[in-house]
Amino acid sequence: MDIIFLHDLRVETVIGIWEWERKIRQTVAIDLDMSADIRRAAASDSVDDTLNYKLVAKRIQQFVADSSFQLVETLAEKIAEIVLAEFDVAWVRVRVNKPGAIRGARDVGILIERGVPPVAS
Repeated sequence: MDIIFLHDLRVETVIGIWEWERKIRQTVAIDLDMSADIRRAAASDSVDDTLNYKLVAKRIQQFVADSSFQLVETLAEKIAEIVLAEFDVAWVRVRVNKPGAIRGARDVGILIERGVPPVAS
């Protein structure tokens, strides 16, 4: 199985446990790795035969921008649920990064995998 990826998708949202965080929008960076079989698309050279990552990006951007969660863990889980339910994907790896959340650390976040992992062909 092949993997189509979308990395460093940046979206402003309400995220955090502290009262001050609930009053502002913060940027999260999202990485998605999604299983796909791209052989048909490669042969046809048609976007209709592949996972349209632009549609995935738009859907996730809209969801995250409209959401309000305390934990990045919850946000990651909801993103995984959307990708698996709404797109022809059997497996997804979701990384949600909340830059600047911890002083002295560049990145803080969560990495989850859901669905059936791809197997090497």
